[in-house]
Amino acid sequence: MMDAQIERFLEMISAERGASDNTLSAYNRDLMDWSESLLSPVASITAPDIEEVLASWAASGLSAATTGRKLSAFKQFLGFLQSEGDIAANPAFNIRGPKRGRPLPKVLSEDDVERLFEAAEMDNSVKGIRRQCMLEILYAGGLRVSELVSLKLAPVKRAAAILKMDAPSREAALRNGNGCLIIKGKGGKERLVPLTETALEVIGTWLDARQDSLPKGIDAKKRAEGYLFPSRGKLGHITREMFAIDLKALAITAGLPPSKLSPHVLRHAFATHLLARGADLRSVQTLLGHSDISTTQIYTHILDERLKALVYNAHPLSGKNTP
Repeated sequence: MMDAQIERFLEMISAERGASDNTLSAYNRDLMDWSESLLSPVASITAPDIEEVLASWAASGLSAATTGRKLSAFKQFLGFLQSEGDIAANPAFNIRGPKRGRPLPKVLSEDDVERLFEAAEMDNSVKGIRRQCMLEILYAGGLRVSELVSLKLAPVKRAAAILKMDAPSREAALRNGNGCLIIKGKGGKERLVPLTETALEVIGTWLDARQDSLPKGIDAKKRAEGYLFPSRGKLGHITREMFAIDLKALAITAGLPPSKLSPHVLRHAFATHLLARGADLRSVQTLLGHSDISTTQIYTHILDERLKALVYNAHPLSGKNTP
C-alpha cells in the first residue's frame, strides 16, 4: 500500500543521514509491518487507526521496546510525507509509545573476559587467530559488531605498522595516536578508537595468517581482499552472524553459558570495565560513538557503585568497617 513512499523515505535517510544498509533494512521491515497492518491509504490514516494497530501488537505479545521502535519509525516516515506535501498533518505526532523500563545491559565480569581470552589463545588455527584478533579489537575499542566485521585492511595495517618500530619510537607513536583506528559509525560519524599494544600485536599475528583465509575464486577474492576479515560471501567479509556463532563456541570452550555472550555484550563489557576503573561518562560516550549522552547513561549504575566505594573507602569520616 505504501511501497513507493517507503522507498522514497529510505532513499532520503540514506542520502541525508548516511544510514547504513542495516539501518535501512530495519526501517524497511518496520514500515512494511505498518503497511500490512493499516487498512486505510496513508493519506486517510487517523490517530485512532494508529492506536488500534499498537493495541493489536500489544495484544499479540509484541514487546514495548519493539512497539516503541516501530512507532518511532512510522512517526519519522509520516513526518517525511508531511514535509513532501503527501499528507497535510502527521497523525502520529501526539501518540506516545508504550512505557517500558530500560533494562541494564548484560555484562561480563573482568574474570569472564580473561577466561575468554585464555580460551581464544588455545586455538592457533587460522580461524582461531582470526577470532582472537576480532575479540581483541572488539574489547580494546568497544566497536559495534557491524564496524568490526567490515574493517578495511589498509588502515589496520597502518595502525599495526608501529609494531616494527623500536621500543622508544613505538611508545612515541602510541602517544601520538598512530596506533588508532578511525571508525565510521552510525550516520557516517567518525571517531578515533585507540588500540592497546596487545591488540596491535594480535593484529600483526593475524596479518601474517590472513592470506590463508582469502577465498580462492577470482571474483570472491577480489571482493574480499580489501577487508581485514575476508570471506567468500557476497559481502566480502565475515558476517555479524558468523562472528556471533563463533563467540558462542568460544564461550563453551571457556566454560561460560553461550547465552551470556554476544558481540554486543563485549561492547557493554568494554564500557562497563572502563567506568569501573575510573573513566568518565563523556569519554566512554566518545569511544562508543554515542551521539547522545543519554544512550551512554545506561551505565550509570557502574558509576553509582564506584562513587559509593569512594565514599566508603576514602572519606575522612568513613570508618574502616563501613560495609
